[in-house]
Amino acid sequence: MTFPMHDPFESIESAHDFVSLLCESIAEARRELEIDVENASESGASRRLDALRIAAYNLEKLEIHANSSSRILNDLRTLRRLLFEERNNNPVDARAKAGEALLSSKMGSHFATEDVDSAKTFEAVTAA
Repeated sequence: MTFPMHDPFESIESAHDFVSLLCESIAEARRELEIDVENASESGASRRLDALRIAAYNLEKLEIHANSSSRILNDLRTLRRLLFEERNNNPVDARAKAGEALLSSKMGSHFATEDVDSAKTFEAVTAA
């Protein structure tokens, strides 16, 4: 009897979950490695200390890339939700809401609520 393999990347959500678990594992490994570096520096084992520092450096780079991947997957998930909402609702209204959200995030909420003409201009450009 063969069981189907669960693909951790069959959806954006499952990939995000997988990368989140990876980030947690990397953080745990970094904490353990920092303890090992402290112990090696106290014992005076220079070759071991050098190897541990290289491992810590590479683990730090891996953590940066994993966190970046997690943020990218989150952005993709948000964009997909926005696109599906746009298909379900009136596209012009969805684009106007997206334009207002963009304006408020880039310029502050005060600018977005006061400058209705900019939102209408954005709506006209995206409708074209």
